[in-house]
Amino acid sequence: MSACVFCAIVASTAEADLVLEEDDFVAFLDRRPVFKGHVLLVPREHVVTLPDLPAGLRDGFLGAAQRLATAVVDGLGAQGSFVAMNNVVSQSVAHLHLHVVPRTKGDGLRGFFWPRTTYADADERAQYAARLRAVLE
Repeated sequence: MSACVFCAIVASTAEADLVLEEDDFVAFLDRRPVFKGHVLLVPREHVVTLPDLPAGLRDGFLGAAQRLATAVVDGLGAQGSFVAMNNVVSQSVAHLHLHVVPRTKGDGLRGFFWPRTTYADADERAQYAARLRAVLE
């Protein structure tokens, strides 16, 4: 799927700050994070929604999500995480992706009105990615 930005990231033809690379899944920093360290987990196979995910990938997908939820706490000092995915509605890229967002009390996240932030530069993004990779290795 040449028009899919996540397929391009999986194929290494689009730039991303990778934090997890497995045979079936890739995770990388969101370019428009809710909070710094916000990660997207995607299957390498082009799958549009969770109901489309092949049964053989379900356990691995959830296992990777668990590791990422732990990594944002252990690697970034978050108190917890917000884990979510959209299916079609509000799905900005038509490729299954799970959000893992680091959370702390009083961070300002209320419901689904997500404030957005930016990284200062590519170096700061790389530092966040490296911190998460270190915990996942």
